[in-house]
Amino acid sequence: MEGTRYRHWGIAMQHDTRDEQHEQQGRHEHQHHDSRHADRSDHAGHSALAPDKAGWPMAARATLHCLTGCAIGEILGMVIGTAFGWGNAETMALAIILAFAFGYTLTLRSILKAGVDFRTAFRVALAADTLSIAVMELIDNGVIALWPGAMDAQLADALFWGALALSLTVAFVVTTPVNKWMIGRGRGHAVVHRYHH
Repeated sequence: MEGTRYRHWGIAMQHDTRDEQHEQQGRHEHQHHDSRHADRSDHAGHSALAPDKAGWPMAARATLHCLTGCAIGEILGMVIGTAFGWGNAETMALAIILAFAFGYTLTLRSILKAGVDFRTAFRVALAADTLSIAVMELIDNGVIALWPGAMDAQLADALFWGALALSLTVAFVVTTPVNKWMIGRGRGHAVVHRYHH
C-alpha cells in the first residue's frame, strides 16, 4: 500500500516537472516570438522615421518627376494662352496652374497604382509635391521673366524654346537640394516612396 502511494506520488511529481518544463518552454518561445515582433516593430518605426537616406539620386528622380509635370503644364498653358491671344500675365497664370495640376496628377497616379484610396492619395500628393513644384515654378518663371524678350516670344521662336529649356534646367538644379532636404526628413517624395514598398 505504502509502495503504491510512493509510486503514484513519483508519477505525479514527474507530471508536475513535465508541466513546468512545458510552461517554461512555452514562455521562452513566446518571449522569442515577442522579441521578433519587437524587432520588426523597431524596424518599421525606423523606416517611418527615416525611410530613406536622402541620397542625390533619389532627390534627382523626385525632382525630375515634378519637372515632367511642370513642363507639360507650362507648355500646354502657353500653347492655350497663345492660341487665344492672351497677355503674358494670363498665360503665365494658366501655365502655373496647369503645372501644379499635372505635377500632382503624376504623383497621384503612381500612388493610386499602389492600391491607396483616392482621398489618401490626394493628400499624399499635396504633401509630397507642393513645396517642390512651388520652388520649381518660382525659379522657372523667374528666369523667363528676367530673360530679355522671352516673355514676348512665340511658340515658333527659338528664343521661346531656348528660354524654356534653360529655365527648366535651372529650376531642376535649384529644386533638387530642396527635395533632398525634404526626403532626409521623411517628407516630400519620401512619403510617396513608402507606398511603393
